[in-house]
Amino acid sequence: MANELSTNVNEITQYIVIRIGQEQYGIDIKYIDNIVRMQQITRVPQVPAHFRGVINLRGEVIPVLSLRVKMGLAPDEDTKDTRIIIIKMDQHEPIGIVVDSVKEVVNLSSSEVEKASFDKNDERDAYASGIGKHETGLITLLDLEMVFQGL
Repeated sequence: MANELSTNVNEITQYIVIRIGQEQYGIDIKYIDNIVRMQQITRVPQVPAHFRGVINLRGEVIPVLSLRVKMGLAPDEDTKDTRIIIIKMDQHEPIGIVVDSVKEVVNLSSSEVEKASFDKNDERDAYASGIGKHETGLITLLDLEMVFQGL
């Protein structure tokens, strides 16, 4: 074997931990453009149930979707902790997602993330890329490509 340079550097990724229902989910911080308090969402007629409508954020109209409804859960009940997270991905315009609350930012190394085998027929599992192990518990890491697929 040649002299291979073996590096055991664990890549660290920052995730925003959100709560939807009783579950904790993680979103890679590189996709987060903004986190805003709940505000008036203007309904748009004849859109899928998971689209809540649009908001005006500093002059930009941004579509907002409910992760709860997209995952097959009960509709959102807006509280003082409800937030809209503005996601910006390369191939998409900014889009807002409604979450029950934003908990914290965590650093997870690649060794703390497990690629779990999910039931892709379960709505919630279809949107997961893995499970993060953190001192606050297990965090289901969201695959935003799957969440926004077909939008």
